[in-house]
Amino acid sequence: MSSGSHHITNNLSGEILRHTEVPVVKCYQCGKCTAGCPVAEDMDYPPSLLLRMLQTGEADLEDKVLRSLSIWLCLSCEMCVSRCPMEIDIPKMMDFLRYTSLKEGKTNPKAKNIIRFHRAFLDSINYTGRLYEVGLIADYKMRSLNMTQDVAIAPKMFMRGKLGLIPEIIKERGKMGEIFNKTLKRKGKQL
Repeated sequence: MSSGSHHITNNLSGEILRHTEVPVVKCYQCGKCTAGCPVAEDMDYPPSLLLRMLQTGEADLEDKVLRSLSIWLCLSCEMCVSRCPMEIDIPKMMDFLRYTSLKEGKTNPKAKNIIRFHRAFLDSINYTGRLYEVGLIADYKMRSLNMTQDVAIAPKMFMRGKLGLIPEIIKERGKMGEIFNKTLKRKGKQL
């Protein structure tokens, strides 16, 4: 991977650059990413602060980043990228930080249900080749044991045709499985 003129270090910022080509060092703390982030006020560390913590290269701050709730709250809406004068791809960085957090067993306890939802979503795609909402909901409910959340809106959604009881399975679904298997093999990890 090309790293441009940025020196790759052995800290987390260097790992981000090596794996994603996102140069954390380019951030000059203008704060536009945080100002435009729709979930910044719910984060323990808003995007600009996360970038600064990574820039320091200090192990204790890098550990806080990987244990943060912020990396799990990022919506990947790309509002930050559109506002950033340096065009730093924060959502791409957040994906890598989530992966690293999982790999190192440093996930924030408050992110349990977010992770459960991600896994239920991916299982739905892997099984049918596309999103099957009822299956996603059932899988998530079983993983989270939160059986009553949003139960009141289900009949309304069903009546409006928003929830199909039978999944629509794409043709050649096996190709979707191949994509999942290649990704898992490359990452050396199971979902």
